[in-house]
Amino acid sequence: MATKNAFYAQSGGVSAVINASACGVIETARRHPDAIGTVFAGRNGILGALTEDLIDTGRESDAAIAALRHTPSGAFGSCRYKLRSPDQNRSEYERLMKVFEAHRIGYFFYNGGGDSADTCLKVSQLSETAGAPIQAIHVPKTVDNDLPVTDNSPGFGSVAKYIAVSTREASFDVRSMAKTSTKVFVLEVMGRHAGWIAAAGGLASDATTPIPIVILFPEVTFDRERFLAKVGSLVEEHGYCTVVVSEGVRNPDGRFLADQGLKDAFGHAQLGGVAPVVADIVREGLGLKYHWAVADYLQRSARHIASKTDVDQAYAMGTAAVELALAGKNSIMPTVVRKSSQPYVWEVGSVALSEVANVEKMMPGDFITEDGFGISEACREYLTPLIQGEDYPPYSNGLPDYVTLKNESVEKELPAFEL
Repeated sequence: MATKNAFYAQSGGVSAVINASACGVIETARRHPDAIGTVFAGRNGILGALTEDLIDTGRESDAAIAALRHTPSGAFGSCRYKLRSPDQNRSEYERLMKVFEAHRIGYFFYNGGGDSADTCLKVSQLSETAGAPIQAIHVPKTVDNDLPVTDNSPGFGSVAKYIAVSTREASFDVRSMAKTSTKVFVLEVMGRHAGWIAAAGGLASDATTPIPIVILFPEVTFDRERFLAKVGSLVEEHGYCTVVVSEGVRNPDGRFLADQGLKDAFGHAQLGGVAPVVADIVREGLGLKYHWAVADYLQRSARHIASKTDVDQAYAMGTAAVELALAGKNSIMPTVVRKSSQPYVWEVGSVALSEVANVEKMMPGDFITEDGFGISEACREYLTPLIQGEDYPPYSNGLPDYVTLKNESVEKELPAFEL
């Protein structure tokens, strides 16, 4: 097998474990120097390929690469940049092929969610029609857990653990103060269309630690009067209540409660700020004292409390991506295959990118309780294994000891490219 170089990039919102996938890719590639020469990382995702801003990961020590496994966020920089179809902007794809050819790149590993899978699919399709031998492998990542086919997405388990823990801890706080102060706490979490992260808040309450929790899912149309009745009854019974609300909750007219009228780089509605909206509904409708918080970046960067299951799976997906490429596979994504929930057993599988790109996995209807405000036992059985285990990073002076790579760029071979 002739030696070819590889390109790896991170895309979209980062997570507590995306660097564990990077670690898996790079460490596995280093074990096959006869097939893979240098692993180049794109600075700021696919932009690094388009602008030929390539990072030579070979200049990083083995120890530095190993430390990526316990370091959160994107070590090489990410981006929200979606390639249009070749028919709309062929120049971008031609540029990618030129950059790959100039640097003898034969493997393309793109680490991200559904939009990234679409980019990876387009690159693989173009490389076939252009006669350029590029093997495109998608490395799954999304905190939203909305990638299809795979049982779960690396990044989600750690967010779920953070939200479950935060919901339980904040609820203890509210319970302590409810007699004379705050009676309702509202926690806003990520999730534009799928309520997986919000569902994780339901894990905070169990048989040994019962907590009055109301969950607002994107899959369930928001009903103001039913919501107020539920919160009011829980406060009357328990003295307090915690509300976990997904950013993607919609009004009966289909509009997001938190729609600001803005769009992100992918053309999606720019959300955020649903917690104060819900809190104000509680104030107006029930006259109760409240507090609200937005988990925002905290939920996806909290490596200090990452799920060990999530870390292990993220690393395994990076390793599997390289192994699939070495086996001659193209236009494919490694997946997590659940064999059993009790005890939890999983293995690595794979799926064609044509089945993944631009497809969102929603929560099954039977994962939500009949009243639309909680999680079912089936959902609990699905979620619980994903938050299991602790994988603490090393600490120094009381703080996590994360790695910052040198990220040295290689010399450019081509003229500049205008985006």
